Amino acid sequence: MPLVKTWQLIAGSAVSGLALSVAVVAASGPWDSGQRKAERDRAASWGRTGGADHGAEALPQAAPSAPGVLGAVGPGVPRGQAAVASEGLAAVLTPLLADPALGTVRTASVVDTATGEVLYESGAGEAMTPASTVKIATAAAALAALGPEHRIKTTVTSGAGPGQIVLVGGGDPSLTAKKKSPAGSGGSLVALAADTAQVLKAAGTGSVTLGYDDSLYSGPARHPIGDNPNIALVTALAADEGRPDDSTSGPVERTEDPSQAAARAFAALLAERGVKVSGEPVRAKAPAGARPLASTLSTPLAGLVERMLTNSDNDIAEALARQTALASGQPASFEGAEKAVGAKLAALGVDTAGSRFADGSGLNRADKVSAGLLTGLLARAADPQHPELRPVLTGLPVAGFSGTLRTRNAGTSPAAGLLRAKTGTLTGVNSLAGTVVDPSGRLLAFAFLTANSADGPAAEKRLDKLAAAVAGTP
Repeated sequence: MPLVKTWQLIAGSAVSGLALSVAVVAASGPWDSGQRKAERDRAASWGRTGGADHGAEALPQAAPSAPGVLGAVGPGVPRGQAAVASEGLAAVLTPLLADPALGTVRTASVVDTATGEVLYESGAGEAMTPASTVKIATAAAALAALGPEHRIKTTVTSGAGPGQIVLVGGGDPSLTAKKKSPAGSGGSLVALAADTAQVLKAAGTGSVTLGYDDSLYSGPARHPIGDNPNIALVTALAADEGRPDDSTSGPVERTEDPSQAAARAFAALLAERGVKVSGEPVRAKAPAGARPLASTLSTPLAGLVERMLTNSDNDIAEALARQTALASGQPASFEGAEKAVGAKLAALGVDTAGSRFADGSGLNRADKVSAGLLTGLLARAADPQHPELRPVLTGLPVAGFSGTLRTRNAGTSPAAGLLRAKTGTLTGVNSLAGTVVDPSGRLLAFAFLTANSADGPAAEKRLDKLAAAVAGTP
């Protein structure tokens, strides 16, 4: 896969002395959706961003980006030196990749993000089941389609009949019914209820009937894997990822009807604010041209991408795939998202031959991507010509410190703090793809995909050795 950029990108130290793998560092916060490999630690709290703008029609202005930690310092590693580095990597990685604990099929790709030069590859063009490393593709497609500052709106409109209002879902995966969500910032049903009640009372309305509209998405709501505690029904209206308890992480059985549950929570919040809701909320289509009464906005897309990648959040992943479909004029279904994601990635100039994006989360074994595709996307995200893709890098967990890499390549590992990567795990499938700063200061993108392993934890340890070898080889 040709990569023709000639920029030199050096990773700088940005948070607690960690060497990070991007020139622009954005704040990222862990938010675990219940992916079985995600850490169970309490998620870091994000400051709320939605409350002040709930009545506004215009989107709030995003804060300015931080300046680059380190600028470009040269034209890149000389070709002769790069050739020596490539030989060194081959000598180290080839025997590690041959370890039978990785399974019967193993592919690899290592690329210098500054020059685009392939430093090591083995079956790099072979499409394989990627598990959750497909979230890198989901993230890149969503950012390319919508931009990092895009926010998803949840709205309350007037209904078709007198005294009716309709809660309209826009697909915000950060929407919460909690007064103070430990999962972080996002759309708030609490703030939306307060704004709605204020508008209704000003109009002299103290009692309403409530409908809810989740028609933005189409096709099956249940993931093809079936009922699974790692993912809720994929609907355009859900609060707290359909979790019926106070959890924000770890597998848990989800609400049978997330849309209805969100509407019931909203009705209760309206009642607390002096607006009586008569009867049960019912599914209802918002009338065309209905007057909006209030709205609440999601976390900016950059933040959603970072949360998704840090803790392998399946619910966010499926939401972002559908948002990509909507932005591309495709139906917001699994099939529409598959077409839209593939098209957006091809437009970025990466080789998508043999790829399939059957879902956005990687839970579907029908997903197929190559190691070369993943390193190609990571290199695009590091390219100064694609600043919109930067959250793909800033959202990757840091080895030994955060997210799904908190306990991997930790301690005295040469990769600790230097490696950022997305994990992927299904039964018999183990993968790892991300970036690392090598001893000469180069930012390298790598991807290792394996299949048919008999022992998942053993395969993970071998993948960590491969990644550490990339980090430690001059």
